[in-house]
Amino acid sequence: MNQEKVGKFLKELRKQKGLTQEQIAEIFHVSNRTISRWENGNNMPDLDILIEISDYYEVDLREVLNGERKSENMDKEMNETVLQAVDYTNTEAERYNKRVRICNGIAMLLILAYTIIKDTSLYDHSTVVAGLDIVQGFAVGMLFVGLLYSSRYGARIKVFKERLMKRQG
Repeated sequence: MNQEKVGKFLKELRKQKGLTQEQIAEIFHVSNRTISRWENGNNMPDLDILIEISDYYEVDLREVLNGERKSENMDKEMNETVLQAVDYTNTEAERYNKRVRICNGIAMLLILAYTIIKDTSLYDHSTVVAGLDIVQGFAVGMLFVGLLYSSRYGARIKVFKERLMKRQG
């Protein structure tokens, strides 16, 4: 697959519709910079976005991947297979997100326990300070890392689900 050729084809399709990169970016829920990278051949869209691009421009997915028009249309079975592959990829991301949310929950529980112990009579300043500080640091670190990971993948999954709902609706 020639990324430059695909990029030129995507640019050609966009111009045929008379749209700007900003307008296309809004349609596919990506940045203007991302569209520019696609059209320059520096990056390729994710598989789920490629399917949406082929639907939007009413071209065969193979045409997009080859960077040129073909005369035959992609059959429904092939389209379903690709959608299943995209669904599988996003299911894996959802599993990953679930693990991260569990880590975040544990971190929140550790912070809650720390707060309760520190603010009650259970707190003995002379013996527990170092241990509680370590627990607090671990909990905050775990929470921070979990939030970074989950926000990135969570947003992608949400956008993908919205695309599927539009397609099925």
